[in-house]
Amino acid sequence: MTPQDLQTYLHAHIPLSAAMQVHVDDITDDHVRLSAPLAPNINHRETVFGGSASALAILSAWSLLHVRLRNSGMAARLVIQSNRMDYLKPVAGAFAARSSLADAAQWPSFLRLLERRGRARAMVVADLLDGDAVAGRFEGEFVALGYGKD
Repeated sequence: MTPQDLQTYLHAHIPLSAAMQVHVDDITDDHVRLSAPLAPNINHRETVFGGSASALAILSAWSLLHVRLRNSGMAARLVIQSNRMDYLKPVAGAFAARSSLADAAQWPSFLRLLERRGRARAMVVADLLDGDAVAGRFEGEFVALGYGKD
């Protein structure tokens, strides 16, 4: 899946991503980096609205699992079960979120569990970025509900 493929998918299936003008910057097996401009995500203090920052982090985390599942050939519905967002500093410009698995070594057991039981959980973390500076930290638990092999 290319960054453009993922961006098209997000904008078509998660309308908030289009309203936020989310851009897919980078996809690897280890991370997904999304970014968004300030203008559609601004608050009354002329900084990034906390809800937009959280949404970008969730989208980045969800996208990482979506891409990894597609690459593995597993069809699953992904839903977020719980999350925590810590805001470390205000962001007054374009911002990004870079997600990764909380424990990459757990991925093989995640896939086995999903295939055997039709359900698996994964923890994903994401850094909220203001340029190269970390402005926040996201942790979320996602549940994959399997449909079987593609």
